[in-house]
Amino acid sequence: MASTWQKIQEFYKWALENGDPRTDPWLLVYSPLPVTLLFTLYLVFVALGPRLMRKWEPLRLKGLLTAYNLTLVALSIYMFYEFLVTSVLANYSYLCQPVDYTQSKLGMRMARVCWWFFFSKVIELLDTVFFILRKKPEQVTFLHVYHHGTMLFNWWAGVKYVPGGQAFFIGMLNSFVHIFMYLYYGLASLGPQMQRYLWWKRYLTILQLCQFVAIAVHSSYNLFTECPFPKGFNIAVFLYILSLIVLFLNFYYWTYTRGKWEKLT
Repeated sequence: MASTWQKIQEFYKWALENGDPRTDPWLLVYSPLPVTLLFTLYLVFVALGPRLMRKWEPLRLKGLLTAYNLTLVALSIYMFYEFLVTSVLANYSYLCQPVDYTQSKLGMRMARVCWWFFFSKVIELLDTVFFILRKKPEQVTFLHVYHHGTMLFNWWAGVKYVPGGQAFFIGMLNSFVHIFMYLYYGLASLGPQMQRYLWWKRYLTILQLCQFVAIAVHSSYNLFTECPFPKGFNIAVFLYILSLIVLFLNFYYWTYTRGKWEKLT
């Protein structure tokens, strides 16, 4: 038992000391403990929040939701711009791109937008909080909690060890998709009168699936070629994206396909 605990301590020390020294001083990056605590509190609220809300009327939060979603639209636009422009200026390859660990202007610019992307995943935990406060438990699905929680840890590791390189492609695509996703949520928060303008929800899910397929292709390419980007990260990204493709296909089927098929039969 002591030996196992010692190995855990050694691994934890190794994890702390082998990050990117440029990003280690940044908020929530140096140690996994803060994000682990944050995620634990998130899960506690997911478990207990609906029970606590039984005694209360659902909160409307209309103005707060609109401001929140439009803020995330603006942040997503900023991150997409930074990922795209920095990668172009740095002459990034879409096939194989190692991380620039130097203090160069573009290397630091890419590292900073990677941090902002990670921090956006912290902010997006509020999606779940708002669903629970508004008493919409049907929205807090396994897919929802799994996606929010895993993205938090994935991008903590990304900023800690590989802030840039191949990872930029994931952040760039996801930021692009989230522009439209939070725009949709922002419009929906304005009230029922906006429903006629929200016919494109199905296509938003298709856009998300296309994003996952593109990332799967991008990460799998370097599993069969030599590229100075950590292969372990590419494997982890590929397996993770496969899980999201399966879960989102299941969501798409039950939300858009099965109901239409049952009406026809």
